[in-house]
Amino acid sequence: MNEILPPCPECSGTFAYEMGALLVCPECGHEWSAAASQTLDSGSGEKVIKDSVGNVLADGDTVTVVKTLKVKGSPAGIKAGTKVRNIRLVDGVDGHDIDCKVDGFGPMQLKSSVVKKA
Repeated sequence: MNEILPPCPECSGTFAYEMGALLVCPECGHEWSAAASQTLDSGSGEKVIKDSVGNVLADGDTVTVVKTLKVKGSPAGIKAGTKVRNIRLVDGVDGHDIDCKVDGFGPMQLKSSVVKKA
């Protein structure tokens, strides 16, 4: 186990450990994905948000949903291949970092891991 794990983004604790695909901090109990720990740009300290294939996203981009998403209160959900125009990057709750308006559903937040840049 020569791999050095990043510190916890919540409390900066150094005792993080892997549990499946997640990293866990035993000091504060925070869980985050290993990919999310690499989203901080080391040079400027700004958060860089990437889509499911690794392209860097920016405000105003057009993205395509890569998998069918269930939407609470809707029988159909958002189908894979749906284009979402004019996204806005936010620091959302529970990993939802894209604020957008989806045709037929209205305003909502999406995770960058379920979209790709169009």
